Amino acid sequence: MFGRAVLAASVWISGCGDSGDGSGGGTQSSTSSVTATGTAGTDTTAGTGTATGDTLPTTSGATQGQTDTSATTATTAASSTSTTTAAESSTTAEPGTSTDTSTTGAVSASSTGEGSSTTDGPKLDMGPIACPPDDQPSTFDYIWIANTSQGTVSKINTMTGIEEGRYYTHPSLGAAQPSRTSVNQYGDVAVSNRSLGSVTKVAALKVKCIDKNNNGQIETSSGPNDIKPWGQDECVLWHTAFPDANDYSRGVRPTAWEGVAQDPVTCETPVPRLWIGYKDAANTAHFVRLAGDTGAVLDDVKRPNWSTNGFGPYGGAVNSAGDLFAVGYDNEASIRIDATTLQVTELGQSPGQFKYGMGIDSNGNMWVGSFSGPHHMYFFDAQANKWEGIGNGGNPGGGALGVQIDQEGRVWGAANGPCRLIEADVATKKFIKTDIALPGCGSPWGVSIDNEGYVWVVDKANQAYKVDPDTYEIKLIVKGLINPYTYSDMTGQGLQLVLPQ
Repeated sequence: MFGRAVLAASVWISGCGDSGDGSGGGTQSSTSSVTATGTAGTDTTAGTGTATGDTLPTTSGATQGQTDTSATTATTAASSTSTTTAAESSTTAEPGTSTDTSTTGAVSASSTGEGSSTTDGPKLDMGPIACPPDDQPSTFDYIWIANTSQGTVSKINTMTGIEEGRYYTHPSLGAAQPSRTSVNQYGDVAVSNRSLGSVTKVAALKVKCIDKNNNGQIETSSGPNDIKPWGQDECVLWHTAFPDANDYSRGVRPTAWEGVAQDPVTCETPVPRLWIGYKDAANTAHFVRLAGDTGAVLDDVKRPNWSTNGFGPYGGAVNSAGDLFAVGYDNEASIRIDATTLQVTELGQSPGQFKYGMGIDSNGNMWVGSFSGPHHMYFFDAQANKWEGIGNGGNPGGGALGVQIDQEGRVWGAANGPCRLIEADVATKKFIKTDIALPGCGSPWGVSIDNEGYVWVVDKANQAYKVDPDTYEIKLIVKGLINPYTYSDMTGQGLQLVLPQ
């Protein structure tokens, strides 16, 4: 059986020519339901059973690089507005633990024993005492899937398949189009809206939510039929808008949390920062780094002449140093931004066409999906500064959209034409399996890895699959989503591969 993952968060981003109004098969019901094999994901507390096409039981979930560009500039301000509702510390991790769900510290320091002393000799100096483990509450038992046409994001328990919360991502409820979700190493999610460009942070645990009305309790969504009005859900921590990214094609897409580690001297853990990307009307790409606790703009790295096809930066992911890798949608620029100096390094045009999901493996190399052309996945060797395709993913007419790498060194892709899941190997850079069946699928788009190592596939036909990576058995089918158009690090497990040690 596959090894159990612990935590994580990277990001890959994309959309079919970003054709994504997210339209797909299925009904637009606001009630989430779970289809399961065996007993996994069955909710016995409420709901009415219905039959599905594959005869599995269904229950209601309603209770629940070549040269550096000289034209690049970096500034510490951007034309953005930030609305902050959280009062988190900007320098240290939040203390405490939560009883809401099982929690584990995301970053810990190993302890070392002090040297023993004798009665007739000096005590040996064995170095500084190790920091206590980072005790910030965290959870990774959720997958966060955007309901694009509804302007919401769903919080789904990956153990049970039950949707435990649904949240608006923008004050203009009918105009926003959330698509990318990225989870940091403490389980909090950032959701980016590609229309009315903006990003919103939501806490996974009530202990991190803010009692804004001081009534002694946290008011927050309990499921798909309990969406709080904008500004009233106390687990929605902040929202930052970018007025020059309000156009759909230029709006915010790349979304990636950095990983952080404890300072060995102060024993403090910084709040992770967040990278996002968009393009302005002058065809300049902006890669903006935000304060993770407030959403305030810290840095705005500009890269002129991004593309001429209308779309801004399409995908983004970080390595262990916090450097941002970003790619465009078509045969256009790919870059790396140094997390410390903010210097931009050109990686050359990414080969092929129509890039979608992307992720960074444990070696710091980039994997990008492509739904058309001779190669359905591309690999960028960061050490050799070289792109290469790994071949056809089983059908010339349809390749990979969402891409994610697991801790066993397997690269997973959501593929169309026909709909299926495909698998490649990091070590050999070859496809292993290109026809993993997704019964009843419509248009698989996103893929992610959960806390136990299962593979999740988001299908635009208003559902998501949980797949065993060893046997390819479908463990759960979650229904009740509304035009889900998400193909990023929805669980936080991608970041685990590149967390600083």
